[in-house]
Amino acid sequence: MASLSAKTTSYTAKDIQVLEGLEPVRKRPGMFIGSTDSRGLHHLITEIIDNSVDEALADHATEIWVSLNPDGSATVEDNGRGIPVDKHKSGVSALELTMTKLHAGGKFGDSAYKVSGGLHGVGASVVNALSEWLEVEVHRDGFAWVQRYKKGVPESAPKKGEALKDTGTKTTFLPDKAVFTTTDWNKKIIEDSIRNRAYLIAGLKFHLTDKEGPKTFYFEGGIKSLVAHLNSDRTTLSNIVYVSREGNDISAEVAIQYNDGMGEMVDSFVNVIKTPDGGTHLTGFRIGLTRAVNDYAKKIGVTKEIIESISGEDTREGLTAVLFVKIPTNSIQFESQTKTKLNNPEAQGFVAQLVKEGLDTYFEENPSEARRILEKITLATKARLAARAAKDAVLRKGALEGSGLPGKLADCQEKNPVFSELFIIEGDSAAGTAKGGRDRKFQAILPIGGKILNTERAHLDKIVKFEELKDLIIALGAGIGDMVNLDKLRYHRIIIMTDADVDGSHIATLLMTFFYRHFPEIVQKGYLYLALPPLYKVQLGKEIFYAYNEEEKQEILTSHGNGKATIQRYKGLGEMNADQLRDTTMDPEKRTLKQITIEDVEQTDRIFSTLMGEDVPQRKKFIQTYAKFAQLDI
Repeated sequence: MASLSAKTTSYTAKDIQVLEGLEPVRKRPGMFIGSTDSRGLHHLITEIIDNSVDEALADHATEIWVSLNPDGSATVEDNGRGIPVDKHKSGVSALELTMTKLHAGGKFGDSAYKVSGGLHGVGASVVNALSEWLEVEVHRDGFAWVQRYKKGVPESAPKKGEALKDTGTKTTFLPDKAVFTTTDWNKKIIEDSIRNRAYLIAGLKFHLTDKEGPKTFYFEGGIKSLVAHLNSDRTTLSNIVYVSREGNDISAEVAIQYNDGMGEMVDSFVNVIKTPDGGTHLTGFRIGLTRAVNDYAKKIGVTKEIIESISGEDTREGLTAVLFVKIPTNSIQFESQTKTKLNNPEAQGFVAQLVKEGLDTYFEENPSEARRILEKITLATKARLAARAAKDAVLRKGALEGSGLPGKLADCQEKNPVFSELFIIEGDSAAGTAKGGRDRKFQAILPIGGKILNTERAHLDKIVKFEELKDLIIALGAGIGDMVNLDKLRYHRIIIMTDADVDGSHIATLLMTFFYRHFPEIVQKGYLYLALPPLYKVQLGKEIFYAYNEEEKQEILTSHGNGKATIQRYKGLGEMNADQLRDTTMDPEKRTLKQITIEDVEQTDRIFSTLMGEDVPQRKKFIQTYAKFAQLDI
């Protein structure tokens, strides 16, 4: 063990700090809500909403009201039982204990909440600690009770108010500006969260109100309604298959529907908590699905060769499904505090049996739909085998293994992918200019000649044969399909650079479709970017300015007294010389890049299917509806 310097300060018992009450929350808020940015801010309102949702899960609440108030505060109200206000054995009211003590609440025993989303019991108290002020109004025991807090500290004991007959809890809080980098509510984030919960709990009615007025979310069909919503822009191959079962310590419901697309959209939830990383319940779902498909294929006489070739991936092509599992709060096991992956081993077998038996019955009772589904799955199997053969043919030539990079690629000298950039550029002319303007130490250039293959509905066998895409796959170095290995990715900043016109936007969209459908990990890790070249060059005397849109051009002219200016509108990247392209679009110190991220998986999937799929009327309707809202944020 290395020796300590004599200058090291002492470390004794007196150096140990004990943070009382909610002090640790204010000291280290990220430990409790993940971050202090917009995501952490919205975690606050989700915690309070989920307390009300837990009342609905316990069959004690039917309506929840959420209000985004003009002063920046938020209110969540339900018609549940109301938080208890009687004195706890600790000496304070149960309400105050719930609002001021970590790990205090009704979700640790078996009596108040058998199932809940609030596993760790820190929700309301953490929100209280991170608010400038918070007020709780409880309707219970025939009266209204009100208690107000300031930065988590009660201003007084709960005050008994007017007599009334209804029950419920109403919480209003103002997030602390000293804690959060932003305190502006994003209505869309809150809407999406509410909508998901309304889908999951059939018959639960949500009301969301802000300056634009009230909006209600109510779905009698539960997760069946959610599947119908996810498939609303797709051509479906079957009705929605819905099965559910209750066990002693677990219950589950599943809704399944196939469409003619190539993507998979499976959402899984545990006690209204979305589990994006899946877990044992999702594994059970996939096992049950694959077994049901294989058994039905054998029953109707599909050849043994095809049946043995069907993979789990094939059975999920074009699949939309929602899996909702409920597990008692005191026995639920998540992989980590973030609750993104379920670990309960009993969930796997329970869900697998439910899905297998449910699909067996459905296939038996709906043979025509069953055959359509099986035809799609076997087509996916044949396409996958063809793609493997095509990849093997390329591999035999050594291309995908990186032994021969594309001739069009002007590679960089840097070999560490963390510091390497790949510019995918529209046209040889623009690529030639970019080569002159790049820093060859870390910037590589790959030209794309015109509009590439639309990969929204193309299987891998076609993709690896398409020359432009094959060159791109080889340049990336990470393989394709079931052989993707991001550890071999040669660039961690992949930049699409196209002309600032309609054709350029189309090419950029085709490339984003390719990455989203066939390299989703690249998008998820934040490696994909759009370059934003200027639209105008404005010269005022000896001064040169660049404008990225009409508004910026006008601002430049106005700020200089609308003086005599020479304005050049760039029709394409090739019109710039190498120095201009470097200074405006390629130099890391001066350029503007737009990182491509996915905030809402379901919405993103639906938009790609609509814009890049074969349903022309649906695409036309989408464009006509949203064209006036289109903008490029820079």
